[in-house]
Amino acid sequence: MTLWYDVARVAIAVNLLLLLGLGYVWAGNYRRFRSKHALGLLLFAVMLFLENAVALYLYMLDPVMSAWMADVPVAPQRLLTLLRVFEAVALAFIAWVTWD
Repeated sequence: MTLWYDVARVAIAVNLLLLLGLGYVWAGNYRRFRSKHALGLLLFAVMLFLENAVALYLYMLDPVMSAWMADVPVAPQRLLTLLRVFEAVALAFIAWVTWD
């Protein structure tokens, strides 16, 4: 395993935690206001949570995929990791705006 591989897994775990918190807040907003906007945000959180859960499964539990990811050259690993890190930064910003 490489550093980039580990950073991607940590970023995915952070994404999952942020999406749980955001989903909790947006579900409460939907229960209170019954607006389409709150429902859309809740569905966004659910879909992105599922996407990250599948990614975490592929990175950590699936033996074929995790072995393949470990053998990928460093340059593609950096790019794949950057996607996860950018997503974590975006979700952290949305979380900050939501809880501010």
